[in-house]
Amino acid sequence: MKKILSILFIATLFFSCTDHAINLAPKDAILYDASFSTPERCELAIVGCYDAAQSGYYPGNNQRRGYPFGAATVQQGDMKGENMLNVQQFFAVTYNGDYTVSSPNGQAHWECTYQMINKINIVIDGLKTALEKGIITDAKAIDGEAEVRFLRALGLHELLVFFAMPYAATPDASHYGVPVSIVPINTIEKVAEAKEAGRATVATTYKQILEDLDFAENNLAATRAGSLRISRATKGAAIALKARVYQHMGKWGDVITESNKIVSATAPFTSSIGAYALTATPEGPFADNTKNTESIFSIENSALDNATNNGSLSQFYFTVRNLVCVSPIIINASFWLESDLRRTQLLKRATYGGIDAFWSWKYRTGTVMNDWTPILRYAEVLLNYAEAEARQNGVTQKAVNLLNAVRNRAVTKPELQFSVSSFADVDALMKAILQEREIEFLAEGRRWPDIHRLTYDSKYAVKSKDGKAGIPDKASWGSMKTASYNPASGVVDPNIIKTSGFNFEDRRYIFPVPLSEISSNPKLAEQQNAGW
Repeated sequence: MKKILSILFIATLFFSCTDHAINLAPKDAILYDASFSTPERCELAIVGCYDAAQSGYYPGNNQRRGYPFGAATVQQGDMKGENMLNVQQFFAVTYNGDYTVSSPNGQAHWECTYQMINKINIVIDGLKTALEKGIITDAKAIDGEAEVRFLRALGLHELLVFFAMPYAATPDASHYGVPVSIVPINTIEKVAEAKEAGRATVATTYKQILEDLDFAENNLAATRAGSLRISRATKGAAIALKARVYQHMGKWGDVITESNKIVSATAPFTSSIGAYALTATPEGPFADNTKNTESIFSIENSALDNATNNGSLSQFYFTVRNLVCVSPIIINASFWLESDLRRTQLLKRATYGGIDAFWSWKYRTGTVMNDWTPILRYAEVLLNYAEAEARQNGVTQKAVNLLNAVRNRAVTKPELQFSVSSFADVDALMKAILQEREIEFLAEGRRWPDIHRLTYDSKYAVKSKDGKAGIPDKASWGSMKTASYNPASGVVDPNIIKTSGFNFEDRRYIFPVPLSEISSNPKLAEQQNAGW
């Protein structure tokens, strides 16, 4: 897909339009009028949006990093939880007391995401102009717009999860969300207008996300040829993302409605749209990124085009740079059965610093760095559906079947598999579903989104040590030893739990709007997150 990496637009601006981003005519740019002058250039413009999603440039040094959808945000999603362990200090952002509005991780996350969003807005405008001039067909213009609006929805939701309190923080979701930018910032006048924009409410931000996803669902192809089936947006991807969005909103009936579009009525569950199905083994989506039945949407990487060693998954998660290992908290958990195939297929043991630690084996290419970033998998669709079914209807055969579909390919002994009678009540079933998510999505950055969305859930919120919803205490690498790992024992040595968590009232719970943004946008300066 990315033989040519991207098309350079007249402006690649961050939302705040900081001085270093205002370069309306870089010397190597294609002039704006020419950017959409042929069908081929229109296609390159669309591909450029995927390239922006893969990895933007780090503030101040022009190096590619793992934002918005490379290794950095995956690792950030893991580090804002307890099941992965920070070996080095690069991503100790959640727990560091010295994290500030100037910290580069939050700045890069915000700016690279808005850089992508502005490219998307430029492309939407350019495709419409190209259609008016007869350069592209109506079908191509609509499909292209649907693709990039899917990416815009993905980006806006990512920002909400890290920079805003959850949907349920206020009864009508009227608290601060993020700026909603849907017009291109490509002139000096529009730069000035953007500086006057502020944060939309969470409700308004979700409204825009759902409008984008509805458009995407209605206009995207059901499937695409070859590896584009996974690396380019499709109808099934839009539906799967909508189900996730409704899950974060706590709209369980809507989760069920969306899930039913891509989940068959009975097991083995498959999708009539896109032909999605679980792979036979847990490692299937990771052993072959480019062609498997389970991956619905992933960010493509290749040996020639990736987020570099500063933002690639295999560099971060295995013993290339030794940044993140798997914590004894989850390795030792009794709910993760010792015979579970994910322990053998998706983990590796390797020694670093004298400790024989567990590392994720989901990202396997090492210095080649061509592992694709998983964004949506069919396993998530099924577990989202299982949770919604349990919340709406209690302990049903359907909810248990959906859970088992994911779990039983790893837990193969019949006597260890669940039935309806395994659960005394819905709370027991919900506990099993949420624990399954911890195992299944380990090292995919999904732990923080679950902690975040459950914050105001009176029954199922993840708790900090004071009993309030929040982030649990974590293991510290400096206190670890090989003997700290005792798989499936249900016992964690208290002497390794040296990194303190905190509850949702702590200012570190969500990231602040970066200083680069509030310095140039007076509205944002008035709308900073509490405590910053």
